Amino acid sequence: MKSTTISFFTILLALLMINTVEAQERQTDRPMASPNAAVNQTIGLTEVEVTYGRPSVRDRVIFGDLVPFSEVWRTGANESTVISFSDDVLIEGEHVEEGIYSMYTIPEEDRWTIIINEKLSWGTQYDPDYDVLRVDVDAHDSHFLEQMMIYFEDIDEDQGTLVIHWADTKVPVTIEPVTE
Repeated sequence: MKSTTISFFTILLALLMINTVEAQERQTDRPMASPNAAVNQTIGLTEVEVTYGRPSVRDRVIFGDLVPFSEVWRTGANESTVISFSDDVLIEGEHVEEGIYSMYTIPEEDRWTIIINEKLSWGTQYDPDYDVLRVDVDAHDSHFLEQMMIYFEDIDEDQGTLVIHWADTKVPVTIEPVTE
């Protein structure tokens, strides 16, 4: 009986590995429509890293259509956007412990809700029970950007601004290291 179980699991594992390799080969046949990106920034002594998918506008109306207003958005493409902090931080003045989180948003025309959530997931499998933080920030009109980009600006030892920028919308979020 034991050898049958081992054989069954060995075959199952082999099939899973073959399917994984085939899926990876199919993915490398052509570039992803929304390629993955990462940005890493030191603010003071704190490392902040964001990984996300970079969708393109492609002649579409983005905010209020492709990305509906008043609904949770994964803030990019493919998987949920991931943000990590090497130390505790303040986001818009609110405390977040060091760690790895999903970052979701709820876009509105002039104001967005930034959500830091403990659950990492594919797509928008958002669960508000895992929210660590929700803060509202202003959204601004800006120059057009075809591919979504998350970047940092106005960095010094006391704070930095994480920027979500896509189409003609720019959303700044202040991050400050917690100092003892």
